[in-house]
Amino acid sequence: MSPAVAAPIDYRAEIARLKAERKAVILAHNYERAEIQELADFVGDSLGLSRKAAETDAQVIAFCGVHFMAETASILNPSKTVLLPDALAGCSMADMISVDVLLDLKERHPDALVVAYVNTTAEIKAESDICCTSSNAVEVVNSLPPGRPIIFIPDKYLGGYVQRITGRKMILYDGWCPVHMEVREQGLDDMKRRHPQAITLVHPEAPLEVSAKADVVCSTEQMVRAVRELPATEFIIGTETGILHKMRRENPGKRFYAVNSLAICPHMKMNDLERLYTALRDLKPEVRVPEPIRTRAWAPIQRMLDLGIPYKEAWVGCKC
Repeated sequence: MSPAVAAPIDYRAEIARLKAERKAVILAHNYERAEIQELADFVGDSLGLSRKAAETDAQVIAFCGVHFMAETASILNPSKTVLLPDALAGCSMADMISVDVLLDLKERHPDALVVAYVNTTAEIKAESDICCTSSNAVEVVNSLPPGRPIIFIPDKYLGGYVQRITGRKMILYDGWCPVHMEVREQGLDDMKRRHPQAITLVHPEAPLEVSAKADVVCSTEQMVRAVRELPATEFIIGTETGILHKMRRENPGKRFYAVNSLAICPHMKMNDLERLYTALRDLKPEVRVPEPIRTRAWAPIQRMLDLGIPYKEAWVGCKC
């Protein structure tokens, strides 16, 4: 007699059941797999996810993103269980700077304020003065005393973009996002030739020569808002391709073209339905930041949130 074959798991149904049972909320970044986005309670960028993590009354936060994002949720919600479906979903940019390197920078520039992009580890945030995201970095830098030098970590391209917009000369750390390095000038030029009527939206993590040619430079959620509310029907998108799913779902009458269809973050794609189901079932892998680090890392995140910076309309100043 053949051994019994277990019935396949209906992951969507089981995730819904476990979410209710665990009193959980599912947060997902705009770069996540389509099936993850469709199950999430909230899909957004780093700032939006940070705010949702701070506001939620759920007992469990299933964070479909990368490790530093789950850490941020844990920092803001120390009494809650924060799950990262795949514990190995990291961030290459966040790994480019160590605490020792940052401490050396601070020693060499003792009067400088440290602005840490949210794409950093909890240990790095703990040594920083204020955090920022791609959607509020300009406003965060503009909020700082004009006479103080600024160390901007770790993304030199986001920092360079902010420097260009604000006029504030900053000490830029030599970090970058490998995925956005694939959003290249030649690819953008080619797309513009092929789709001359399209509006170009580029993430500020892209190289400066690329963002300089964009109609709009903005965060992922600002891109989502822009394509929804601008009257154009064609858009060239210069960021990780996972965002195209949300754009197409919300705007069936519009067309979207990736600057580079191979700009895919392997870390974001590590979270899938099976891992999300297992995480909710077992309540692990859990991300919990040790209390001494959490307390110190909370301060620069909260300073950012306390600024109360609203989402600015992404197309203000648009060259379109």
